[in-house]
Amino acid sequence: QVQLVESGGGLVQPGGSLRLSCVASGSILSINDMGWYRQAPGKERELVAAITSGGSRNYADSVKARFTISRDGAKNTVYLQMNSLKPEDTAVYYCNAAVLAIPLGWSNYWGQGTQVTVSS
Repeated sequence: QVQLVESGGGLVQPGGSLRLSCVASGSILSINDMGWYRQAPGKERELVAAITSGGSRNYADSVKARFTISRDGAKNTVYLQMNSLKPEDTAVYYCNAAVLAIPLGWSNYWGQGTQVTVSS
């Protein structure tokens, strides 16, 4: 069984910063793409940022130049550094990963989500 556990969410003022972390655990053989998604109340879940196993990064236009995604392969961990936060960044942030694990093979996994609230 593979689990993704996020941490680092919270309440921050506009212009502030937060760093989210997501650790994958279980019978993991390999991890391919990892990413962060978010879902605000009344809206669909959207991709925020993604990173391949080779380090290529992709960002939503709304967060470019403010957010940075990174990963530590040895720790099966993906991070999201969020700077210059805006009220419209308020959402539940979910970690996602494509994982090769015993005995299921390749599967897509989601974390439970962590709340980010940007408000004065």
